[in-house]
Amino acid sequence: MFNVHLYPMPNNWKLVFISFCLVLAAACAAPALHAQENVPDTVKTGIYINSIHDINFKEKEYTISLWLWLKYKNRKFDFMQNLEVPQAKSVTKSFSTIDSSGEQVYMLMKLQCVMKDAWAINNFPFDRQKLRFAIENSQFDSRSLVFTCDTLGKHFDERFTLRGWRIDSLNISAGTKVYQTTFGDPALTKPRSEYSTYKVKLQIDRDAMGLFWRLFLGMYLSFLIAYMSFFIHYDSIDSRFGLSVGALFAVVGNKYIVDSALPESNTFTLVDTLHGITLFFILLVMASTAYTLRLVKLEKFEQSKKFDFIFGQSLMAIYVLLNCYFIFMAVTGH
Repeated sequence: MFNVHLYPMPNNWKLVFISFCLVLAAACAAPALHAQENVPDTVKTGIYINSIHDINFKEKEYTISLWLWLKYKNRKFDFMQNLEVPQAKSVTKSFSTIDSSGEQVYMLMKLQCVMKDAWAINNFPFDRQKLRFAIENSQFDSRSLVFTCDTLGKHFDERFTLRGWRIDSLNISAGTKVYQTTFGDPALTKPRSEYSTYKVKLQIDRDAMGLFWRLFLGMYLSFLIAYMSFFIHYDSIDSRFGLSVGALFAVVGNKYIVDSALPESNTFTLVDTLHGITLFFILLVMASTAYTLRLVKLEKFEQSKKFDFIFGQSLMAIYVLLNCYFIFMAVTGH
């Protein structure tokens, strides 16, 4: 049998071993600490809309009055000074309160913002609009701050009404908005900045039937006046031309009045379609009158009567069907 003798470790080796263990532990903990340092602070955000008013359709703006509250731990965020509403033309803070006595800051403020937005007018007056409201922190990007949504309770006063509109839905979310610029920050090498954003999207539908008849009643009456020329005897052919020409100018005037209430658009809208159809059919009425005059000159009286009856009935049927089709497509949102 061999006896194995274990010699005690010298004190200097003990110190080396302990130092090695400490260095190893620090190396293992460093990534975790670094990752923890890079975790952005959260800001729990909620909103309650009091009213939406002063909708200016031509200028593409509206006014929104709301309560906004934010809860966060990092006191440097200072939303009283750093609150940014990107789409706002103007922001007025009529009331604010801050409670920073605990571990987190609780801030409540009342805002009134004049918002700029893009209106979808292709199907006007049967249009559906999406009103957007968003906030950001102007000093802290998404590496330092992220928004979360406070979804408890209602988000708008159901008693407030928009004149001529119905509130369809309200959607609240948090995300990241990318700016293709460094804003002059020398620490950034690529033209890209990301900021956390809290977004509110409110969809409203127009109560359109009353407005539709107010806008287009003059146009339809003008077409009916032109259509009445089919019931005037061919002896008064000048009267038939006079009705059609007068109706033509009336439709053009009606279109200018409607266009004056709408923002500029590069697309062909329902207003353009209905007025264009009406103008074209009035021109067809004038063309049919000219053809009837030619038949009368050739003393084909019975043929002219038959032509007026068949062409007039067909013209009215096609006109009504086209109007119904395009209005139905607008109402259904196609």
